[in-house]
Amino acid sequence: MDINALRFGPDGLIPGIVQDRAGAVRMMAWLNRESLQITLDTGYVTFWSRSRQALWTKGETSGHRLKLVQIRPDCDADALLILADAEGPSCHRGTLTCFDGEQMPATLPWLDQLETLLQSRKAQADLAGSYTQKLFAQGVDRIAKKVVEEAGEVILAAKNEDREAFLGEAADLLFHLELLLIERGACLQEVVEVLHSRHAERSGGTA
Repeated sequence: MDINALRFGPDGLIPGIVQDRAGAVRMMAWLNRESLQITLDTGYVTFWSRSRQALWTKGETSGHRLKLVQIRPDCDADALLILADAEGPSCHRGTLTCFDGEQMPATLPWLDQLETLLQSRKAQADLAGSYTQKLFAQGVDRIAKKVVEEAGEVILAAKNEDREAFLGEAADLLFHLELLLIERGACLQEVVEVLHSRHAERSGGTA
């Protein structure tokens, strides 16, 4: 990252929005050039405290650190999206996020794009068409059979040491499961919402 390409405010600060890999927005805080450089050098997110006028590494006292994955500036280069692996709660109140309020719906970034594409393939179902068009034309029994086949491939791959092959088979299973869901008028987002609801009921909304 080219720090010099960023547009820090008149006070020398830039806002950083922290998001975890699951897509949850954890917190927002400010960074200056020094804290951003420390973040890049150490791999742990460090901010600038406006109240204390001092650097602070998230979790330096609580242990709830933010392990850096990626930093992306916005289109104007005056705000940062910080993707991080959170080691525990991110809010000083002990909650996972500073934006805990009303429960947010679970999301699946990018998969909605895949779903839109597959829905268009379903609308164009054709035995002489593409692979997915052909499956949709063959109907629920054929798609369900593919899900069973792919599940078996995942199990076999899981017994080997080839991580790439295992992930590839898992991707195939997820793809065909999405086909089956769409065929039945559902989607993965609805499945995630069921899991999200169950988790909230069993844990009282905390992890």
